[in-house]
Amino acid sequence: MKTENTVWHEQHISKEQRASLKSQKPCLLWYTGLSGSGKSTVANAVDALLFKLGCHSYLLDGDNVRHGLNGDLGFTDEDRVENIRRISEVSKLFLDAGLIVSTAFISPFTEDRARARAKLEDGEFIEVYIDTPISVCEQRDPKGLYKKARAGEIKDFTGIDSTYDVPQSPEIHVKTAELSIQECAEQIVHYLIEQGFITMNKNDSDNIGRLGQG
Repeated sequence: MKTENTVWHEQHISKEQRASLKSQKPCLLWYTGLSGSGKSTVANAVDALLFKLGCHSYLLDGDNVRHGLNGDLGFTDEDRVENIRRISEVSKLFLDAGLIVSTAFISPFTEDRARARAKLEDGEFIEVYIDTPISVCEQRDPKGLYKKARAGEIKDFTGIDSTYDVPQSPEIHVKTAELSIQECAEQIVHYLIEQGFITMNKNDSDNIGRLGQG
């Protein structure tokens, strides 16, 4: 809770100056989708492509953040809301540093994603819907979570006994059941180029696929 004696301290270096030094526009790639949809895998592939392109980026993965910053939170609706609130604030700080930030969280509720968007400047929040049918997610089940949820061993599991609000108008719509991870990553990076977050010449843009194979 804020106190009446807490005031915002203005810094000498602005977000625009930090971004200019990096020759990019800061933005937040907010990956959302069911467990097993491929959020972390795609986000990692995008982050690797951005690195090869000389971009300054960082990936905040849901599981990793729950090992530290959000280690005190469970998976009730209330804890999920707080989980997203905290990561939204952290992401905002990373954007202030001029970075291209990725977050890979289920973030199941429309309201929470809207609140995260509202914290940023217009155009900075890029919702990336990793659209994978739950049947495919269950077949993958890399952590064995669906099996445990179906057996009643895990409660409040998204898609089973907890709601997932499907994004209605995401900036980027990715279908991992139809495209390879590399193709998904290229789709997202091309969006960043087209929207001016990354400045590249046409030859470099056309060669993104080769970077991913290297």
